[in-house]
Amino acid sequence: MADHRARSGIAGFQLTERTRVTELGTWIDAVGPSGDRGGALRFDPAVMGLPGVRDRIVATVLADRQLVQAGLGGLIPVDDVVAAGEDVWLLTRQATSPSLADLMSRHALDPASAAAVLIETAQTLLTLHAAGLAHGSVHPGTVVIASDGATLLSERGLADAVRGQAGSPQRDVTAWAALARGMAAMWVTAAPRATELFERAAATAGTHGLAAARDVLLAGRDALGQITRDRLAEVARTWSAPPLSPGTAAPPQDEGEIVTLLHVPGSAAQHFGPGVPTEHAGQGGTVERIWRDGRNSGAAADQPRRRRRERGRRIRTIIAAIVFAVIVAGAILAWTMGDTVLGWFRSEPIAVTGVEVIVPKKTQKCAEPIKVQARIATNGKAGTVVYEWEQGDSKQRHKKQQDIPAGQTSWTVSLLWTLEGDGKGKLTATFRVLSPKPEGKKIEDKATFSFSC
Repeated sequence: MADHRARSGIAGFQLTERTRVTELGTWIDAVGPSGDRGGALRFDPAVMGLPGVRDRIVATVLADRQLVQAGLGGLIPVDDVVAAGEDVWLLTRQATSPSLADLMSRHALDPASAAAVLIETAQTLLTLHAAGLAHGSVHPGTVVIASDGATLLSERGLADAVRGQAGSPQRDVTAWAALARGMAAMWVTAAPRATELFERAAATAGTHGLAAARDVLLAGRDALGQITRDRLAEVARTWSAPPLSPGTAAPPQDEGEIVTLLHVPGSAAQHFGPGVPTEHAGQGGTVERIWRDGRNSGAAADQPRRRRRERGRRIRTIIAAIVFAVIVAGAILAWTMGDTVLGWFRSEPIAVTGVEVIVPKKTQKCAEPIKVQARIATNGKAGTVVYEWEQGDSKQRHKKQQDIPAGQTSWTVSLLWTLEGDGKGKLTATFRVLSPKPEGKKIEDKATFSFSC
């Protein structure tokens, strides 16, 4: 069995000594044919030996390639899947490190950068789900930071392909919430407001979905500061693979026969059988047809039946292509709309259009918490509302704030008021907005309730 450590390269990719082991096999930092950083995943032979795994992985990669070619972002694009002897390799011309796990282990994140990772991951998952797909294995090891600070996902659908199970958007949501909680745990002491925000985003994902959870983070700029990729890009640029140059690289070795498994028409590396590359297929492509169809050229008697089968395959292919085109169009629309909506969220500030205080109608008893509520009406944009309660019995003021997600035009906050002593009468609760509010205007409301001790 081939050992990746004995190779200096695979299918034109030079391998470095930086590796990491995953459930699928071993990722190796590589340098692509153009000299740019890339990645090479050598699948665990025990995984690839399972029935049907190779075909399912190829189908998964082909689906992803069509999405990426159609303009879908957020995924690590796969360059090829090749077989070399008993080994199967997945090759990318996009670096697959550093991963989020790398950054978290080195404490190389700040809360705003972590929020950027979570927001972009949520957007990519939403787009995949709109296309009828799921990732299936979202965790810090499959979240990759590109050199420009963008967040990309690797290994899309591969874990599900190995297990032979259908992708589940709900599993992706649960995994994203786990990521957010992992971020929250990093700043319990150093940035408690960020911890609270990430915990709230994780809870929102479980109850209202990824779009709402993303909006919670976008509305949390007061707790995080400006959400940008700058810090992520800085860290990613310093994370370079061990240099490979003609003077330092290992001498080229005979890779043996490399066979692409993706069967891309026109690919120079494509083979149609042991030792039979495309360019040697012969006049009329006879060798290619023999190998693909598993027949010899003398099977003339089966031609009518074969024509019917080929006609049926063409019809099914056309129908599948139409369906896939519709799915891709929907996914790209979701991606484009997602970017448009994100810009809308960021560009338009939240505005409070009115408030209403709601108090109990019945006479309240003492020594039991009395729940007073205020309903805040907004323009539907994301942002933070700073407000205060004033209790009429003591003139005490309680200043608080509430992060409100985009799309929410009404939000309710509460105050628990406990009375002590003897007597009866009436008390007034006043609610006022401190920010945002129009200059020179007040946004407040008050209401009175009865009590008897």
